[in-house]
Amino acid sequence: MKSIKNVDFLLFDLGNVIINIDYQFTINELKNLLPENKNHLIELFFPSNFHKQYEMGLISSQNFRDEIRMHFQSDWSDVQIDQIWNSLLKDIPLERIDLIKKLRADFGLAVLSNTNEIHIKKVNEIMVENFGIPSLDPLFDQVYFSHELQLAKPNVEIYEVVADKLKTDPSKILFFDDLEQNLLGAQTVGYQTHLINHPKALTGFFEDVL
Repeated sequence: MKSIKNVDFLLFDLGNVIINIDYQFTINELKNLLPENKNHLIELFFPSNFHKQYEMGLISSQNFRDEIRMHFQSDWSDVQIDQIWNSLLKDIPLERIDLIKKLRADFGLAVLSNTNEIHIKKVNEIMVENFGIPSLDPLFDQVYFSHELQLAKPNVEIYEVVADKLKTDPSKILFFDDLEQNLLGAQTVGYQTHLINHPKALTGFFEDVL
């Protein structure tokens, strides 16, 4: 098999691996909503402390929304904040779902994603609307989210914890992610890795396998 040797589990990131995401779309949405004198706050948002804390499950969704109001605009409603925050989540191509279903016949499958409660609720809605599946759980053997593990990529500990939970040697995990830094963290623990750098990269990788 092409590049797949001694692999017990295929481990997938979510963003731009399973579901397409578009940060620039959300940035543009924020620019349209905010007065020009607040546009500088947008670039401070994604690396902000409260964003990182939310991604690691260290603050609640309501705390996160309150922080967004303090950061951007005090009169934004919960619904408006969720809509803005989820606007970066786009489509899940059917070919990726079909691929996952086929791969399950030969491999253990798992997800490892830096994400949060609000996004996962939206991902589940997309799954139901497009595929009649309530969540990612029926497609994978295990699903691991940073906000539930209270750890985040590329911290080495998260890869150690996931390998332990999968009950397999890290060297027998093949990990797909769209960020090089996340792959480097996984390689430190011993994972096999593959960079997903364009929309057809995942399905293309498995063309000679299935």
